[in-house]
Amino acid sequence: MAKLSGLLSRELTVYPTGGRRVWLLFIAILANFIASYEAQIAPVLPLLLNDLNMSLHQYGIVSALSVLSAAISALLFAPLADRYGRVKFLVPSLFLTAVCVYAMVLVETLSHLLILRVVLSFVDGVAIGTTAGLVRDFSPRMGRALAFGFWTFGPVGSNFFANAMAGWTLPIFHAWQSQFIISGTIALVSAIVILFNIADLSPELRSRIVHSAGETGEREAAWEKPDKAAISPKMREILQFPHIWALCIGITLFLLTYMTIASFGTKLLVDVFHYDAHQAAAIAKYFWLFNLVTLLVAGWISDRLQLRKIVSLTGTVLFALYMVFFISLFGTEVPEGQMIIYTSLLGGLIGIAYGPWCALFSENAEDVKASLQSSAWGLFGFFSRIVSLTVYFVAPLVVAASHWGTWLWIAVGVGVLVYIPCLFTGKGPWLRKKEGGVAHTPLA
Repeated sequence: MAKLSGLLSRELTVYPTGGRRVWLLFIAILANFIASYEAQIAPVLPLLLNDLNMSLHQYGIVSALSVLSAAISALLFAPLADRYGRVKFLVPSLFLTAVCVYAMVLVETLSHLLILRVVLSFVDGVAIGTTAGLVRDFSPRMGRALAFGFWTFGPVGSNFFANAMAGWTLPIFHAWQSQFIISGTIALVSAIVILFNIADLSPELRSRIVHSAGETGEREAAWEKPDKAAISPKMREILQFPHIWALCIGITLFLLTYMTIASFGTKLLVDVFHYDAHQAAAIAKYFWLFNLVTLLVAGWISDRLQLRKIVSLTGTVLFALYMVFFISLFGTEVPEGQMIIYTSLLGGLIGIAYGPWCALFSENAEDVKASLQSSAWGLFGFFSRIVSLTVYFVAPLVVAASHWGTWLWIAVGVGVLVYIPCLFTGKGPWLRKKEGGVAHTPLA
């Protein structure tokens, strides 16, 4: 027990540099990937609904309650992670959710599914604030967007991986239970690796803002000891700033389409284009693959220019224009190869908008108070879960009354019209100053 406590209390008193910092950043990203992968259910949704004789509306209610549980968890544990450290809450949650994933194999009724998904979601809700806080801790601002692009590999990469795994193994095992045995095993092994490699910054280091990796050695000695208020953050301090709220609300509504694909992607492809379940899972994985690619490319461009808002706005406008074409395909017969291209483009455009926003939000929160990073991301986690709850609850009702096209028009319209004004509230430059070079541009 003492050894385990020591692993969970490991703190760094000197800011890591070089390969050590990159390794710790990788471990934080891996933790987010595993936390997201443990929650995957969409690739087997058509089979699960049939086996449990469950309607899409019933599944929507189960998912809505699960997401509400995760929202409460994200808001509850994020400020605790800022105060006491990320690792103490993150690592136990990874092991507990792995147990819940294995237990999914035993689900036989709707009530079993409801109880297990609510418990799993509550435990899993710890991850978003803790992992985002760790990514901020180990990524200076000059590389912040690219780092959060990799962090987003959690939900994006896990969706791609889960769909790819289902497309590969479902024709072999046929049963949906096989996917939870596979994911539980991968999650458990990864959680053990994370346990022995993850670390926290000390409270004093978490209260600092690091602009570039090269400055830490020369500036660390000059850092003054922070006062008690700086290393004892309170979440209410971040809640006092309207632009933090606006950035959270705007992006979560913009992600309505993303959340629809994450929740019902294979179901949508089966219903609208009449693909088989394993075909739909195989097609859906390309949405996540190209989304990941553009998250990294857009993040790299945003870091090079030190511009977040204009890159995100460009992706948002292109996404809105593309969705007009994509929804027009509904009701037509689309070959599988073409649908792979269409879904890839959809995922890619969302990535262009979302990656730079992550850096923008992190930097805006950091400027409010550097030690409140998990609290800020916990607020985002709360709003994203509430919007995801809306998707689970409202989308099936809209689809039952009309069709999938109607719901996506609503998701796109609301998301784009709300996000663009909210993006303008973020503090930071729209365009580079005329001076040469790629110098850091401080937030306005």
